[in-house]
Amino acid sequence: MNAGFGWVAVAALGVTLSVTLRATDAGPQQAPAQPPVIEGHGGPPPPGAQQPAPPATPAQGQPQTPRPGGPGGGQGRFPAQQRPKGDPDVIQRGRGIFAGACGACHGADARGGQLGGPNLLRSQLALNDKAGELMYPVIKHGRPGTTMPPSPLPDEDIRAVIAFVHDLQGKIGGQGDPPPGEEVELNILVGNAKAGEAYFAARCASCHSASGDLKGIASRAPTPKALQNLWVSGGRAIARGQGAMRPVGAGPRAVTTATITTATGEQVSGTLVRLDDFTVTVALPDGGQRTFRRVGDVPKVEVKDPLAGHRELLTVLTDADMHNVTAYLVTLK
Repeated sequence: MNAGFGWVAVAALGVTLSVTLRATDAGPQQAPAQPPVIEGHGGPPPPGAQQPAPPATPAQGQPQTPRPGGPGGGQGRFPAQQRPKGDPDVIQRGRGIFAGACGACHGADARGGQLGGPNLLRSQLALNDKAGELMYPVIKHGRPGTTMPPSPLPDEDIRAVIAFVHDLQGKIGGQGDPPPGEEVELNILVGNAKAGEAYFAARCASCHSASGDLKGIASRAPTPKALQNLWVSGGRAIARGQGAMRPVGAGPRAVTTATITTATGEQVSGTLVRLDDFTVTVALPDGGQRTFRRVGDVPKVEVKDPLAGHRELLTVLTDADMHNVTAYLVTLK
């Protein structure tokens, strides 16, 4: 009984081995299953789908046609590059208005100017503006608490300035590159020197003198543009390229100072670093800083800003007055 069962088990094992060997020799071994490929995510198209034609290669020596939109191609990578194209005549007019009314603060190329205005190619407010709904109120009414004054420009001129800024932003590169093209040197000597001399006598002579601190100022500035930037900013020009270099022989930069008198009578004076409704901070001569908490008028803060007159002038200075004064100052050699 046991011997018979053993022979049956051996026979069954032989049949199993035979079947396994024959199945192995029946054909080539199949590759292991691959993970599924989702169409449109880097995998091949499904069976039977038409293969896309390879992109045409331009003939040798033929220039490639640039893609529309921003420098990144397509419709433009950023919202500022996806606005409808503006009227070229309005943009050109806005360019001239911007150079005269806004260039001192924001620079002629909108990348920041002599009075410390922000770079409009990177300004979130300007980049998010679609049709002037964000920029117009700021230009028209200014920003209280900042150096951005209200603009006396007519509405149509403000709209032209916005169109010009939009056009610049539509040409910027992915990393905030400046607009393409060569720099254009503007001829700003278009004013009347006699009218400029009269304006200087009425508005500037209380602090400056043509035979005193401004004697020979035209020979100290490298270009008329640098001279204009210099006097409009009150000498607080930040070097941004050769055309905006600080004149040789110019005095020390004007700084705003503050004297703080505490409730106990202590007085602290230094260069003003920060002043708001809650704190005031001054830089001390030894390099340190002190910050005082403000509650109403305590402590008492007296600010001396040597450029206050120039800041106030920005709110009333017209293009004609600016060009006239520049035409007069270039004669002071």
